[in-house]
Amino acid sequence: MNGIVTLTPSAAIDHTYLLSELVLGEVNRAHAMHSELSGKGVNVGHAIALAGHPVTAVLALGEDDLARAGHSTSGLRLRAVGVPGRTRINTTILDGHGQTTKVNESPHPLTDDHWRELCRATLDEIERLEADWLVLCGSVPTRAGSGELVSFTELLRDAAALGARVALDTSGEALDRAIHDFGAVTLIKPNTHELAALVRRELRTFADVIDAASELRRHGVDSVFVSMGEDGALVVAEEGTWFARADADVVANSAGAGDASLAGFLVGESVHRATGDASESALAGALARAASWGALAVGQPTTLLASLDGAPQATVVRDPDPATRLRDPARSPGSS
Repeated sequence: MNGIVTLTPSAAIDHTYLLSELVLGEVNRAHAMHSELSGKGVNVGHAIALAGHPVTAVLALGEDDLARAGHSTSGLRLRAVGVPGRTRINTTILDGHGQTTKVNESPHPLTDDHWRELCRATLDEIERLEADWLVLCGSVPTRAGSGELVSFTELLRDAAALGARVALDTSGEALDRAIHDFGAVTLIKPNTHELAALVRRELRTFADVIDAASELRRHGVDSVFVSMGEDGALVVAEEGTWFARADADVVANSAGAGDASLAGFLVGESVHRATGDASESALAGALARAASWGALAVGQPTTLLASLDGAPQATVVRDPDPATRLRDPARSPGSS
């Protein structure tokens, strides 16, 4: 079974506070608090490791926090590249009404040397694991002193040359830039709001989401996997369009649900392909696991999945009703 490598160029320390009620402008007291090493690629890798699938998470980590790289409750292999100072802090506040409020610190800039070191470490792990997937996750930092994003195109091409398929889960300027050069990218995973921003129009129905995903495929990416929150998940690929949904028993924390969903998709796809399933069966099975793990994640208070036990069963439908309306419509900046 070939492995998976994730790259998190902007890792974070997640602080999650649980409150009975959040009152803006007042002193609020938490009745519980969790702190964990996080960042999208770490979250994805952690869930993959819980499933027993070979995985390494490569990340840039502040030198003040390097000791955290030696502690992983899932058995995830962490390969950290130390950068000066501390790691950025992301804060999540969960109130008694089921609402999630986040305050994320902006990514810290990387020097060219540190970015090259991250790329070397990533390619080394792809070779070591004979990895089937490289997953570039989360915020892409700027180059120190320039304010420009680091250039990740060459890394993706080098990974593809080593035989790894490339999945991209980022947003904003980095995703806008990637859309113009999808040559090495197999899969992208926007949520509906990120997808709306990419195509610059509002998404109100499944038809809108499918049309937007199909537009991205025309730019060259093979598959578009869209996480739609409480509306479920949808994948558009050459083999067809599938929809999956699993119902969470409770909703405690939506942070990290998309990462768990992506992990489920990658593991499901790899497992089905390893057993010789046709591409269609592999995609359907992957999407089912994605919806199941995403629903499991929202019921847990922490960003990282504590366990895969109790994951709800998902329902998978091919060619879902395009007239289905989104419970959470996605508005693009500038749309009317």
